[in-house]
Amino acid sequence: MELFYFRADGLSVLFMIVITVVFVCSFIHSLEYFETEREHIKRFYACFFLTYGALMLLSCAGSLITFYLCYELMTLLSLPLVLHEQSHEALIAGLKYLFYSLCGAYMALLGLFFLSRYAQGFEFRPGGILDMSACEGHESLLLTVLFFMILGFSVKAGMFPMHAWLDTAHPIAPAPASAILSGVIVKSGVLGIIRTIYYVFGAEFFSGSPVQTILIILSLITVFMGSMLAYRERILKRRLAYSTVSQLSYILFGIFIMDERALEGSLLHIIAHAFIKSALFLTAGALIRCTGRVEVSGYKGLGKELSGLMWCYTFCALSLTGIPPTGGFTSKWYLAVGALSSGVRVFRYLGPVVLLVSALLTAGYLFPISVSAFFPGEAEDRAELLKKPGPLMLAPILVLTVLAVLIGIFPAPVESQLERIISMMGVAG
Repeated sequence: MELFYFRADGLSVLFMIVITVVFVCSFIHSLEYFETEREHIKRFYACFFLTYGALMLLSCAGSLITFYLCYELMTLLSLPLVLHEQSHEALIAGLKYLFYSLCGAYMALLGLFFLSRYAQGFEFRPGGILDMSACEGHESLLLTVLFFMILGFSVKAGMFPMHAWLDTAHPIAPAPASAILSGVIVKSGVLGIIRTIYYVFGAEFFSGSPVQTILIILSLITVFMGSMLAYRERILKRRLAYSTVSQLSYILFGIFIMDERALEGSLLHIIAHAFIKSALFLTAGALIRCTGRVEVSGYKGLGKELSGLMWCYTFCALSLTGIPPTGGFTSKWYLAVGALSSGVRVFRYLGPVVLLVSALLTAGYLFPISVSAFFPGEAEDRAELLKKPGPLMLAPILVLTVLAVLIGIFPAPVESQLERIISMMGVAG
């Protein structure tokens, strides 16, 4: 058995493309974002690119051991991005990020110990690697192991009750770091869950089990809870962090429901959410730099001075809400259709209802910022602009926004690749 084993499959390529796009756009944005900052900037960029390398290795991991080692490496390399400001709040956020991440990783490590007895090696294989003769009579134990492994990876994915680090780490990190945290680093947990279900335990072992029911319930709770917390939040970056909690559980719901169409919606939402949320966090960074304000009520009347930035924000808000013909609409449509056709008793109807309520809440916490920017009301309520963002800050946001819209208008090329990936995963149902 090789300790380091890498093999790129269709799922790996999907994640590598998304990771690369988000990192390139965040890097270009950072050139202007940090133009007046000289302290610790070399350390930031060193950890920035090392994190990119760790995520690429993680995507190509061909075995559970390799995946675990790359997962831990990615956590440690991304920690300085959260600690960049070196304030008391940054230290607390960094320690919280590290504590939650290590606790989750140790749950996955616990699964490794058990699988050494019940699995045929550790190399990822569609349909799973369990030795069914060794598993006979130990199904309950293995389901418990499966639950804790998924719960461990759900720390990065922000599923309740392992979500509390996101609203602390995202707001304190610089905008380029927040973009990659919300756009791709949290997706490492999603990738871990996909690998665990479809490539380690197997879809048939998971489908119809009590673990599936519990995880569907937790994902729907997170969808609604994250939307409600975002709706009530007044700090822009913290509102976007709560939104990430909710939107990631859209993806997890599609994975747990065990339907091909829902899984396609999840994979499509991985792409759409990465582009949308990265653009929104970069937009938030630009707004904070240009106005010095962090609350959502501080951007009134900026629609004229910052028309390009606010239009990008508005289109990203439309996509995240799920308004056609954006990418967010297509992915959420597939999630709802997949849930309805899944046959998973109550959740085939409850799931789409929760997703619809969450979409309405998403509109409620994103659109008022656009409305107040373009229709500010009284002149004395309007925000003051300290400076305008330059092309290096605007161009990446525009690229990500265009991509988020285009995958909804022209979904066929992406869908054909996603269907090919799903056909190799051994989906049950």
